[in-house]
Amino acid sequence: MTGIHPSNADAATAWDGPTGDVWADNAELFDAGVARYMPHFLDAAAIEPTAHVLDVGCGNGLTTCEAARRAASATGVDLSARMLELARRRAADAGLTDASFIQADVQVADLGEARYDQVISRNGVMFFGEPEAAFTNLARALKPGGRMVLLVWQTMADNPWFSAFRDAIAVGRDLPLPPPDGPGPFALGRPERVRALLTAAGFAEPDLVGVREPMYYGPDVASAQRYVQTLVGGSLTELDGAARAEADAGLRATLQEHLGPDGVTYPSAMWIITAGLAP
Repeated sequence: MTGIHPSNADAATAWDGPTGDVWADNAELFDAGVARYMPHFLDAAAIEPTAHVLDVGCGNGLTTCEAARRAASATGVDLSARMLELARRRAADAGLTDASFIQADVQVADLGEARYDQVISRNGVMFFGEPEAAFTNLARALKPGGRMVLLVWQTMADNPWFSAFRDAIAVGRDLPLPPPDGPGPFALGRPERVRALLTAAGFAEPDLVGVREPMYYGPDVASAQRYVQTLVGGSLTELDGAARAEADAGLRATLQEHLGPDGVTYPSAMWIITAGLAP
């Protein structure tokens, strides 16, 4: 893959490598995990039948396919070749001829000027090395009157699943936390930062709506544990046998505590961010 900004080099190596492989291999589980957010997200997007949509950080293609069902066309962009391969297969299997996919770094890619009516992203815009530059590029790609609708995590404190898993596998280690202002999953968790970034990039004052839904990890503890272990695998491989057993037991205990009628779920919180171009 070419055309990667230096600030995104590590992210590109991960997403077009082992991290992307994990998400491609567990696509159905990931989609199920955040499935309760999708109706909120799609309602907020309100995609028109004549719209041309750009889906940023499209991953395995679910959101691009949903957009293509509603729009004139939908283009998904991501760093991961593995996930894009799956996205293309999903679109083809669904007969969605107006869905297309490109591998690119949105921060520097030529996305065109005034090409799209709408930009959408489900959990795909929190990892930019230089987010203001990325959002400026997205603003340039929007037509006058176009809108951007994003689904992003709120702060770490609002998402106890993260601390529960981190604490379970720490076993005495001081594991690093993702930086609060990114790049990382919680980089757009603070409304004041979102407003500063988007207005500096050329968007009007954004609207943020908080949504809380349970995150789903599996129908039972054993299934959930296998899934979560794949997500935190790097932190587990560093452990010796005794420490690994302790981490596995801690993880199993927190999953058991969160087992209910709907399977293993944890409280979670996201923002739906809507922003039009500044006049």
